[in-house]
Amino acid sequence: MIEAEQAAFAGGADAASLMESAGKQMADFVRQNHPSPGHCLSYVGKGHNGGDVLVAARHLAAAGWGIGTVIPDSHLAPLTASRLKMLPSPHEGRARFPLVILDGLLGIGASGSPRAPVASAIREINRLRETHAAWILAADVPSGLDAGSGIPGDPCVRADATVTMGFVKCGLVADSAVDFVGRIAVAGLDGISPPDGADPASVLTSGILAPLVPLRAFDTHKGMAGRVAVVAGSAGYTGAARLCAAAAVAGGAGLVTLCVKPDIYPVLAASVIPEVMVRPVVSSEEILSESWDAIAIGPGLSTRHAEEILGVLRRAECPCVVDADALNVVSRDPAVLGHCAGARLLTPHPGEMERLFPRAGRSRLGWVQEFVGRHPVTLLLKGARTIIGERGCPPAYNTTGHPGMAGGGMGDVLTGVAAALIAQGKSPCEAAMIGAWVCGRAAEIAVARGASQESLRASDVSFCLGAAFQSLRAFSL
Repeated sequence: MIEAEQAAFAGGADAASLMESAGKQMADFVRQNHPSPGHCLSYVGKGHNGGDVLVAARHLAAAGWGIGTVIPDSHLAPLTASRLKMLPSPHEGRARFPLVILDGLLGIGASGSPRAPVASAIREINRLRETHAAWILAADVPSGLDAGSGIPGDPCVRADATVTMGFVKCGLVADSAVDFVGRIAVAGLDGISPPDGADPASVLTSGILAPLVPLRAFDTHKGMAGRVAVVAGSAGYTGAARLCAAAAVAGGAGLVTLCVKPDIYPVLAASVIPEVMVRPVVSSEEILSESWDAIAIGPGLSTRHAEEILGVLRRAECPCVVDADALNVVSRDPAVLGHCAGARLLTPHPGEMERLFPRAGRSRLGWVQEFVGRHPVTLLLKGARTIIGERGCPPAYNTTGHPGMAGGGMGDVLTGVAAALIAQGKSPCEAAMIGAWVCGRAAEIAVARGASQESLRASDVSFCLGAAFQSLRAFSL
């Protein structure tokens, strides 16, 4: 990033304009997550990160937010000092909550553990998060985090989100950094181009994904939007089937059929949303005899039906999204993945992945890359920083999501959305990337509308998928 900035400045880019753009995007991201004005407290370092948060605070003040500043070191860089002069006087807004803290103390040039007085300011930020439920947004990198390695210093800001400037720094996606970085957003900066040798990994943003979901032609009909079979559910686990099928509908599939065993057919036929067709099936032959554009298999299915699951996975020529109990069946003999008639997208959480392929000390990225190097599949490894891998393609990191997603059913929703996207013509890798982003964004929208990390439900995420797709097309951060 330092090289990219130097090249941009040599080409006539203006540092003040870049700072204004970065700060404006930070303010937009605050309002995206907190639509009602609250109080913003900016922690300002002497470098340009401090200037970024001052610009953000100025925009928030204009939108009705109360603002305040904390400046541990008064020796500000000239450009940062000029933005301090442009800031309105500190004042109370209409509300004290939400309390948002902007961390602009240290930038990518810092190394080692922070020293006083910045260290004391970092501890104060973290204390306010714990005691006052402050939402922390870091500018570029959380102060105290090594931007290259992702190793946190002592102390290090524990951010809820980070708006990074231009490009994602490697340290932000390191396993050791997840709890300090939080949700990642990327502020695009005009005139900044990646230098030669930049890491080819993708960090998924709306700018990358929106072109993959163009608006439909006006004469589109249901037959053109794809047929999805959802093979899911068993006694006691009918909710997973309902969630997956409903998400496939919300993900845009033209026709969704839920294929279930006869013993649970009456329950599901009476309880699914009306847009889902429910069909009792006795064997995998009944599923394979139909023409589908995608199959979602596994949620709530039970491993009692292992042979039927393997039959679908081996013989279905259409792409399959493989989740939950279907993954547990595959884990007994992963070699089956090399003998499938069609493309397969696997969506394990870490526990399911451990059964498929023990981690054995690997990084999450290394875990994904080694698995797809051995098996001809697309892999979506779920987690706070979901990673998508496919042989021969750069890995992709999802950026969206919320801690409230740590609840049952979230994976069922993702499986349904991914199957719907495949049925509409997306490749398994594209479906994995779009699906991960929109599900995470839907969770954020649900929280912004009043859900909490405790109350957020998978059905809330499914309900907000429409808003998430709109957010994608609006190029939200």
